[in-house]
Order: sequence, then structure tokens, then C-alpha cells
Amino acid sequence: MSTVELTKDNFDEIVSGNGFVLIDFWAEWCGPCKRFGPIFEKSSEKHDDLVFAKVDTEAEPELAAAFEIQSIPTLMIVRDNIAVFAQPGALPESALEDVIGQARGLDMDEVRASVAEAQAQQAAQQGEQAQAE
Repeated sequence: MSTVELTKDNFDEIVSGNGFVLIDFWAEWCGPCKRFGPIFEKSSEKHDDLVFAKVDTEAEPELAAAFEIQSIPTLMIVRDNIAVFAQPGALPESALEDVIGQARGLDMDEVRASVAEAQAQQAAQQGEQAQAE
């Protein structure tokens, strides 16, 4: 499967409509991005059940800003609309395959429970801060 180009216009549709999406944030001028691109593409051919997508940070600065991308390339994995992995740097093929395997192995019920707990704690802290003011 070839990679999909993500834009601000199709991002929500593609990411929400698929349970497992790998996103490569990159730019044309970036040397490490150019080295990682073929590795990402080769992996997309091995895993035709997953969506492999690319965000050109020069063409889509709003998406890069929304995800606080500070360095490229950055690989992000989204499962069930939850970012479960984000790391800058060009991964070698073996490391990319390992990360995919780990992301496949996640118990998403546990991940959702962990996210809900973190959100509840954050809401409680914000409530305490509001009362203190």
C-alpha cells in the first residue's frame, strides 16, 4: 500500500476512519527525512492492513503546530484516535518494525483507561487551581 498525503482537509477523515495510522512528519529539504522516506514506504508495503500517511510540514504548518512537531522527521502512531507513539528522528528499518509490533500489541482498553485517568487528574488539578485563585 502506498502512503497517503495528509492535509488539514483530510486529516480528521483519514485518522478517525482508520484504527491504526502511522504518520511521518517530514519536509523536502530535510536530509534525515529523505533517508527515512524509503524505509517508511517499504514498511507500508509489508503492513497493508495499516494506514501509512505523510505530513509535509512545509505545506501543512497548521498540522505540525497542532501536534507540536519540533524536529523532523517525527513518527507518530495513532490507534483508535489516541496517539500512542511519537518520536523524532529517522528510525532504521528494524526499529520501525519493532515500534509497529509494540503498537500492535497494545491493549487499547488499558490505554483508554489510562488516558481517562490522566484527564480526570488534570481536571481535578485545574479545579483545585481555580479554587485557589
